[in-house]
Order: sequence, then structure tokens, then C-alpha cells
Amino acid sequence: MKFGPVPLSQAEGAILAHSVGLPSGRLRKGQLLDRGHLDQMASAGFAEVIVASPDPGDILENDAALRLAQALVPDPQAVHLTLSHAFTGRMNVTAAGPGVVVLDPDRIARLNAIDPMLTLATVPQHQQMGQGGMVATVKVISYAVPEASVAAAEALLSGGSPLALHPPVLRRARLIVTEIPSGPGEKGVEAIRNRLSALNITLDQVIPVAHRQHAIRDALLAAGAQDLTLILTASATSDPYDVAPQALRDAGGHVERFGMPVDPGNLLFLGDLHGQPVIGLPGCVRSPALNGADWVLSRVACGVPVSGADIAGMGVGGLLKEIPTRPQPRSGRRT
Repeated sequence: MKFGPVPLSQAEGAILAHSVGLPSGRLRKGQLLDRGHLDQMASAGFAEVIVASPDPGDILENDAALRLAQALVPDPQAVHLTLSHAFTGRMNVTAAGPGVVVLDPDRIARLNAIDPMLTLATVPQHQQMGQGGMVATVKVISYAVPEASVAAAEALLSGGSPLALHPPVLRRARLIVTEIPSGPGEKGVEAIRNRLSALNITLDQVIPVAHRQHAIRDALLAAGAQDLTLILTASATSDPYDVAPQALRDAGGHVERFGMPVDPGNLLFLGDLHGQPVIGLPGCVRSPALNGADWVLSRVACGVPVSGADIAGMGVGGLLKEIPTRPQPRSGRRT
């Protein structure tokens, strides 16, 4: 594609590179110039104009964006995504409902290396989305690109989409809340309920128990048809063998990981009881602010595997915004 100033006599059929103000109104950049436009510009005293002139074999920006987006998400319904229409060389990819985004970063990087004029930007790996949230955007930077570049991108994407939204697979949860004298009681339940609701999960039961290992164990063993068990302790879990994780072991369950390199959220533990996921929640879930528990809860809710090794890998980017209501803020001193 050629780009630069040309005499008006040579600009018919070219793309206006920069907006031009005329007495009759403004010609917007990206406008395909016809004889009428050029006559208006000549009447306004213009002798030349800056244009983009596609070469043979070039594809206009919207056509290129459409082809790239369709190759990227060939079956939107299958991956729970929605494609916008093409505009100014852009197509947006949005979530068809709540869920967690799963990406193939290597293929996305290879796609972005084909031609600097073809770009794909996405949200981070495992980002939780709500319906209509933007998952990715395809942007063709120049007004036209070589067809060979678009074909190379299509070939790279022919093996399947490098992005998908995994919708929630769990539907019902219970919350065991421990109580101690002068403790927070059930404070924070509403924040937890809202977190679950955003993932289409119903909080069926809130079970208050004493902050004792046997009481938590008995609550874990109580019959129920829930898909997920959450435990919120009145006193923060501070050791792998504190009352809540040990109660899970006593009930016949398994603790996959205690502690995570995400702050707020350090004191989370993840395990299972007879195949049902169990999450020991850090106290910061009493605030609606983002914390490490959200990263684990959303993946568990959407059936995206999360292991102890996965949690260990969350440290890069794991320093989140401080929660003002924390009892022990980062800048404070232990007393």
C-alpha cells in the first residue's frame, strides 16, 4: 500500500488518510474518495491530499479484520463468544455469558508476529468475564494489508481457536462459616453470595458452626447435593494444619494447596472431598474487591483445572490493590 500526498487528480479511488474540514462538512479519514469529494476539496483550495492507495492484492481494513476474526473464532457458539461487525479495521470478541477465558498465548504471539499491521489483543489468561465483556479485539492498523499476511494468519489459526470462554459448570454451593466470641460472625456472606451469583452459582446453604475442627468436619460430612463447598473461618487460617484444612482431612478429604502468592488472598486453601471441590476462603472475601480467591473460585466454578502448581504460578501479577478494611494492611506493623 502506498501512503502519502498526491495531487487531487490522482486521488480518486484512494482512501483519505487524515480528516479534512470543508465548508460543506468534514470528510472523515478512511473515506473512499470519489470525484464529488475531490471537486469539493478543489473548490476549497486544496491542490493535494494525503491518501492511502492499496496495491493489487491488498485487502481493505474491514475485510481483513472480518477474515481474521472469523478465522480466530470460526464457531462463536461453540466457544461461548460473540463477534461484532467490522468497523474502522476492528472487530471485537465478547463473552456470550459469564465464564473464564482460556488462551493459547504462544499461538497468539505467533499471530501477532506475522505482520505488524495485523493485531490481536486479549484480556489476561483465565480472566473472569461477565456477559458482553470484551475478551479480545482484532485491529488492522493500516487502511489495507497484503492478502498474503491475512492468508498466513488464517493458516496459523486453522488448527482451532486460540481463545475460548469456559462457562460455569457448577450450580449450587454451601458456605460453612465458623464463629468465635467477638468474631465477625456472618459478615461477608453477601459479598460471597454476589461472587457466586456472577458465576451463575446459587448459595443454597450458609452453615454457622463453632470454630472447632470437629464442628467443621461434621458440617463437611453433612449430606447435601451441592457442587461446591466454601469455608470462611472467623479466625484466619494461619497454618496448613489449622482447624479448617485439618477438618477437611479428618472428613476424608484432601488439601491440594494452602497459601497462595497473591495478596490480598494469601490465606486460601484448596482441596476436595470425595471429588467435590472445597475452598477455604481468606478473610479478604468479606470485601467485594478483587482478591486471590476470585482467581481460584472462577476457575473451579468453570471447570478449568487449578492445581497447587497453578496457584504457585499466580505470583507474577499477584500483587493486587490493597483493601482499606484489612485488619493488617501491608504498610502496618504486626502488634
